[in-house]
Amino acid sequence: MEPDYIIESIKRTARELFRQNGYHKTSVNTLAKKAKIAKATVYKYFDSKEMILHAILMDYLRASLQDILKTTKYEDDMASFLASTILRVSRLTYTACNELIGWEFIRESANAQEYLKTLSEDLEFLLLSTFIQNEKINEAVNEEKLTFLIKSSKSIVFSFAFTAVSDADVRKNFISFQKEILPYLVQATVQ
Repeated sequence: MEPDYIIESIKRTARELFRQNGYHKTSVNTLAKKAKIAKATVYKYFDSKEMILHAILMDYLRASLQDILKTTKYEDDMASFLASTILRVSRLTYTACNELIGWEFIRESANAQEYLKTLSEDLEFLLLSTFIQNEKINEAVNEEKLTFLIKSSKSIVFSFAFTAVSDADVRKNFISFQKEILPYLVQATVQ
């Protein structure tokens, strides 16, 4: 079989099983059986179950980011455009992690913490490369300042996972981020 086909088959099967049974209750054995491949084949393409989840999550975030950039209104106000885009991507990332993994697991698991670091770094790279490829943003914003905005926003949003006790806390954190922090980060970026 073609490697790309096998990888997509693993991801498609994992998505289905993660939705049905949850990430934690889905074993690599179950995934391999359902995909009709050997367990060793799964590990040939993915180092761990976390990396399968990571691939699925990054595919989802990449597609969603493109959609967000297409649907966010840009009316000659780069600050509003950036703020809206960063906020939407931040919420999307938090929600995806919460629904697929669960922050309780991440807080308690050393493997999950390592995964979260990988996700954070890859998300930062995805955002920066996507923003730089966007003509409107690339023409209006210096890459160094854009990097500052993305790194700062990402660090703040990921800290929500470790400081929030409830969904209500998360909502308060996002409101605070949106109203009190993000405007200053965006102004520093567009000036």
